[in-house]
Amino acid sequence: MVQDSLAIHHLHKRKRIHQKYEKYPHPNKFKRIMDKLIFFAGFLAIIMTIPQVLKIWVGQNASGVSIWSWSAYLFTTLIWLGYGIVHKDKAIIFAYSPFLILHPLIIIGTVLYG
Repeated sequence: MVQDSLAIHHLHKRKRIHQKYEKYPHPNKFKRIMDKLIFFAGFLAIIMTIPQVLKIWVGQNASGVSIWSWSAYLFTTLIWLGYGIVHKDKAIIFAYSPFLILHPLIIIGTVLYG
């Protein structure tokens, strides 16, 4: 899942910030675009999760939905959100906050309709 690659990216980002290798906003146009694009990626991930919520709650059908996977996603979301809050990273907070609602909805729906 996308969360795995984000972990490595943000670890290296923290190293760069600590060592002060790059300015923010970056003078390089491409890097400035990438800094903005991360917000779009977070929004897109939220949008891509909504059909799963609708399938479960509107269709009352959770067949094929793994409660273990979504529980793991919720667990990693809590870690990511904590990381974002501790480091005051708006992109991470923006991307992971809605999942605190969406993931439990999927988990509860899977228990009820699975």
